[in-house]
Amino acid sequence: MEGLVASGQRATRWLERGLIVAGGALLAFWLLARLDGAAGRRAALARFEALRATPAPALPALPAPADMPAPLPEPVQVFRAAPLALPAMVDQHLWSHKRVRAYDAIRSLRFSDPMAVLRIPSAGIEVPVLPGTDDVTLNRAVGWIEGTARPGELGNAGIAGHRDGFFRGLKDSALGDRISLETLEGPKEYVIDQIRIVSPNDVGVLAPTKDSTLTLVTCYPFYFVGDAPQRYIVRAQVRPDLSTVTASR
Repeated sequence: MEGLVASGQRATRWLERGLIVAGGALLAFWLLARLDGAAGRRAALARFEALRATPAPALPALPAPADMPAPLPEPVQVFRAAPLALPAMVDQHLWSHKRVRAYDAIRSLRFSDPMAVLRIPSAGIEVPVLPGTDDVTLNRAVGWIEGTARPGELGNAGIAGHRDGFFRGLKDSALGDRISLETLEGPKEYVIDQIRIVSPNDVGVLAPTKDSTLTLVTCYPFYFVGDAPQRYIVRAQVRPDLSTVTASR
């Protein structure tokens, strides 16, 4: 029994000595780590100070104004006298779902300044007139037909629009209805004197005129599925002779 007690005491002393040695080793490792970290920080600070004391490399001198290329000329803007009063909202209640989606898809695109604003109260139409008749332009507004008179000027000004979009309201237009065309030179009032249905090849509707004429062009029938086979033409004059107003159907 006494031998077992003595053996246990010796084992305890060896365990205590081992723990003391391990603790000392850990303490030494911690001290070395602190010293190494302090030395590393000092070295990093020394490198930073050395870099800060080094003069920065000289940047190449900018060319003198005489050496700089001449600025490009400002693009010529035909219509810049005053802003046009654009419609605050777009009435789409007659539009096809396809045309509404097409309009929404290009909301973020930037377009040229409007040439005019077309208003037909009886047909519920109020829309900017943009230059060109490509599909993207006609999804955003109605378009001036190149080669015709400019909106508001003397001659025959052609304006095109989608039958299932901005120009669907033309189906409700009638002879004698008033049309307002606001340009940067001021508003002009027209009266519808002719409504016609023609073939797509009938370009005579856009022939030049001596007076200020407005010709609106869209596809027909308005609710035709697919590519519409005909064109719906609304012509208006600034000072029409109402006694000769006619309609061709």
